[in-house]
Amino acid sequence: MIRVVLPYHLRNLARVEGEVELEVARPVTVRAILDALEARHPVLRGTIRDHGTLKRRPFIRFFACKEDWSLESPDTELPGEVVSGNEPFLIVGAMAGG
Repeated sequence: MIRVVLPYHLRNLARVEGEVELEVARPVTVRAILDALEARHPVLRGTIRDHGTLKRRPFIRFFACKEDWSLESPDTELPGEVVSGNEPFLIVGAMAGG
């Protein structure tokens, strides 16, 4: 099981508390996790990725094993710690402004 941590506003939208656990077929990639997440919680479609292009929204970041995966190819395999469920995959709402 893959453990996914969502930001507060997306947890509220999906009506979940705490981490989301997903069954994801291998290879486990950012794209595979987001596909599984959106299939389980259709209300999240378009909030993390653009509806048409499926590209990451500008103020959304992805972290795995304390490393930023936001700019990696969405088809790059995630670290074994995330695949095994020992570490969560984090979806973070970035902040901007001055």
